[in-house]
Amino acid sequence: MDTVLLLKAAIMGIVEGLTEFLPISSTGHLILAGSLLGVTGAKAHVFEIAIQTGAILAVIIVYWQKISETVVALPTSRSAQRFVLNVLIGFIPAVVLALIFGKLIKAHLFTPPVVATAFILGAFVIFWAERRPQSAARIHDVDDMSAWDALKVGLVQCLAMIPGTSRSGATIIGGMLLGLSRKAATDFSFFLAMPTLIGAGVYSLYKERALLSAADIPFFAVGLLFSFVSAWICVRWLLRYISSHSFVPFAWYRLAFGVIVLVTWLTGTVVWQE
Repeated sequence: MDTVLLLKAAIMGIVEGLTEFLPISSTGHLILAGSLLGVTGAKAHVFEIAIQTGAILAVIIVYWQKISETVVALPTSRSAQRFVLNVLIGFIPAVVLALIFGKLIKAHLFTPPVVATAFILGAFVIFWAERRPQSAARIHDVDDMSAWDALKVGLVQCLAMIPGTSRSGATIIGGMLLGLSRKAATDFSFFLAMPTLIGAGVYSLYKERALLSAADIPFFAVGLLFSFVSAWICVRWLLRYISSHSFVPFAWYRLAFGVIVLVTWLTGTVVWQE
């Protein structure tokens, strides 16, 4: 396979891994990176979704102790059963809405202007959420969440179907606005990502299997590998970061990045491919 194409896959994988779990939208960054690199079209959309599996594998490894303890305790522990049920409850709304509106969203919203606008609006939501004192949080651990809490976070996650919104941003910031502490909201966002991203990846590969061939394996494999490595580094860093920092810097980043994309698109300085 073309070395340049593999290099593009590596870059896209790094972009996915570094942005998937930060409140800055991996989908938005992948759309923009793909546009600049010339990795566009139906197969590119499948690739962008598929390499999320590499990022989610990194999360599974980081949270392996919690996952293994939950699996072992599941037959007898009400707490473990409630935790798994909450993850499933939070996962369901995104599945339902994706099946209903997925094609429509991909056809009309996967464009640089939409991504940039979502970046900017999301920045102001983060500013708003971080103005609320953390002392107002009523839930400080994911094990203390109710089914109703999980459903509300799951509904908020659906906003991430708009590219540029950020799945992690919607669940983390949404969770904070709904009464979760920054740590609890971040943890639940990671656990909720597991079925959501794995399901999206498997479904996309199956649905678009006619577009793919054996020749695509190296391209996808490189993207998955770099996505995994960069996500593992990013998740470990983020868990340390949130213990003593807010998400305000990410809001400023979103605002600046969104403005740059809009200005370059309006002026024609950068030819963003759609």
